[in-house]
Amino acid sequence: MWRTVWRSIDRFSLQHFKYVINELRKIKVVDQHNRELVIDLLQTIVEIVTYGDRQDPFIFECFMEYQVLAEFVRILKISRNSKIEAPLLQYLSIMIQNMGSEHAIYYCLSNDYINTIIAHQYDFDGGDLAPYYVSFLRAVSGKINRDTLCLLVRVNRDVVTSFPLYTEILKFAQHGEKMIQTAVHALTLNIFNVSDDMVYQFVTSPPASQYFSDLVYSLREKCLRLDVLVQATDETCTKQRRKEILLESDEIVDDLYYFKDILSVGEPRLSKVVTQDLLNLLVFPILIPLLQLRQSNGFYVSAVTSLYIVSYLLVVVGGKNIVNAVAGVILYPYMTPRRDAAKEEITNSSSDTHFFLNLLRDMEIMEIVGSESQKDENINGNHICGNDDVRLERNGILMYVFSDNHSLLLASLLLLLILAESKDLDYTSDSMIGLSDIQDPMNYGTSASLGVNDNVFVRVMPQTSYQQSCERLQKELDGCWFDCILDTMKDEWENCETALKEPLKSKSPSFALELAVCKQSTDGNTNSSDTAWEIMVDVVKVFILHLQLKALISKGELLEKPLLDSADSGTSNSLDIASASFGSDVYLGSGIPCRIAFSNAGIRDIYMIPAARGLSGKVILAEKHPFRSQRGVVIAIAPLAGLRMQLISTTLHLKQPTIDEDHPTWLHLWIREFDPRSKARKSRGCNLHVSNSALDGRWTLGFPSAKGCEIARLLILEETYKQRSFIKSLLAPLLQKNDPGNLCNEQDGRKL
Repeated sequence: MWRTVWRSIDRFSLQHFKYVINELRKIKVVDQHNRELVIDLLQTIVEIVTYGDRQDPFIFECFMEYQVLAEFVRILKISRNSKIEAPLLQYLSIMIQNMGSEHAIYYCLSNDYINTIIAHQYDFDGGDLAPYYVSFLRAVSGKINRDTLCLLVRVNRDVVTSFPLYTEILKFAQHGEKMIQTAVHALTLNIFNVSDDMVYQFVTSPPASQYFSDLVYSLREKCLRLDVLVQATDETCTKQRRKEILLESDEIVDDLYYFKDILSVGEPRLSKVVTQDLLNLLVFPILIPLLQLRQSNGFYVSAVTSLYIVSYLLVVVGGKNIVNAVAGVILYPYMTPRRDAAKEEITNSSSDTHFFLNLLRDMEIMEIVGSESQKDENINGNHICGNDDVRLERNGILMYVFSDNHSLLLASLLLLLILAESKDLDYTSDSMIGLSDIQDPMNYGTSASLGVNDNVFVRVMPQTSYQQSCERLQKELDGCWFDCILDTMKDEWENCETALKEPLKSKSPSFALELAVCKQSTDGNTNSSDTAWEIMVDVVKVFILHLQLKALISKGELLEKPLLDSADSGTSNSLDIASASFGSDVYLGSGIPCRIAFSNAGIRDIYMIPAARGLSGKVILAEKHPFRSQRGVVIAIAPLAGLRMQLISTTLHLKQPTIDEDHPTWLHLWIREFDPRSKARKSRGCNLHVSNSALDGRWTLGFPSAKGCEIARLLILEETYKQRSFIKSLLAPLLQKNDPGNLCNEQDGRKL
């Protein structure tokens, strides 16, 4: 009936509005029979009110006179399993969001109608009501300011006793749906930014303040889930596992940005509660066991995940209290002469430091108790010696700075650099780290002039880590990718230089997780050339980083690319072989006749020709040319490097080509099949370690006699030695034990 009347009058007229309101008032119960009618009435009312707010003030006067919001409350109360709540909240949200008049907003938030709708007992189980309810709350929060916030709180003697908008939204803080979590964050930030003193007192006092502790506990659970993914050993680093790690990492980073937004409000009570919870429940429980200052209290994540979390916390959240608390715990083992001064400075600061002072006292007691048992350990390799008899114990953060694990080494170094670059770091801690301004080579002289270079970290850490990386690189010269070390160094040199010049805040600590995960996958798949390739590239990267850091700290500037001159004249025959490709003509003078069986071509008579010239080293199989007696046609080529592989520690090393024990005329050669330049493996990272990677191949060559087979084996070893020796000679200036700062001078300042 009412639809017929609607067509006969202006849809947005005051007369029509009154008619719709009266129709709504006639509803005595809402059930499945009249649900659609009620929804149409509610929709029409919202449309007319939205129109009237902009075009016709008499409509909103009628809205107030007829107390339409009271009708919305009544409809909620008389609903009998009609599922009217979702559309009612949806239309209310639309109406509130579209209100532009301050008068209209003030009226809607007054009379306690909105609070009644918020506090209504909804059934959120098994339906889709939650998103509509949360959207309604968010719409309300978008209209609050210092004048309207007081309309949503109940106060007794200048103390907020009830704040339904805030307490009800917190019930969804741990909801699994991302949209609802985003709404919770947006709503709470809207409230925090209003700057109401009584509300601040309410949200930072129990029980409401428990929200911040729950947030940190939730973040801890996410850290644990991330660590489980990082440390999983039941499968290789598949794309799915990498995706899961990235998703979990994104959730952690989102939480950290939310904490940053809360602290950015700048309200002292709010900042104090959040900072205390972050330090007491997350930072200290992570750092103290990590640095072996105290045993874990039940919350434990691996070292690489711990370093990742703390680094991201500093980059995203930061702040003077958090930065200096982290620095204080990290530097505690090395600040004995300065502890009293540090504690006095902390005590006199304006921030709340009760927990941190107790922490320092606890660590001092533990140090006294354990000092007697550690006296005899100092002669057992637990110290790092630098110039001028500087000695640092291999404990605390230095366990990771000097670790053989690349992910731990780089993650711990990045953490120190983040602290050093932070503007919130106190001078005492800053001078202890001694890495100020190293991100800007042009400004490094300022820190040098302050005497920072006298710091033990600066004098010891670069030299030791540089020597360790030299040793790792030398091991790779015995690996199956030694022929690609120079090219990899050329590619990574500029990447490292660019990375060092970028501000640390632009860097993501997530590389440490990727390295850790990829290392696990390579540990379980160590007999393939693609695994060896990943290891070699990582070793080269770490070497360049340490080389540059050592030069930067000692000389105040980055090294230019060294000249790695690969010129080698060779002989005409070696030139011929070096340029050979599949199907080309080659000289057979140095070739050794043999036979090989191909699965699709049968047994073929061929010549095996190993040849090395400069960086290039190949084993060529060629068939004799039908018309040219001294020439042959290339039918197969393999690199000299990696012809036979054997696992030693974590590096794939060359082994001599093998003569078959049962068939002394057979020579087995394992062939490196993996091509890092192929499109399928273009991107670096965990996605390289897929379970269906191509297997390395094998050639079995048959020679006329055992003597001929041995001659072929020795010739391959001789050519491989020539190629490796040439590459070693080019790398020698970089691997020298003296100051790498002289490198550019020794090479006349020339570049690659």
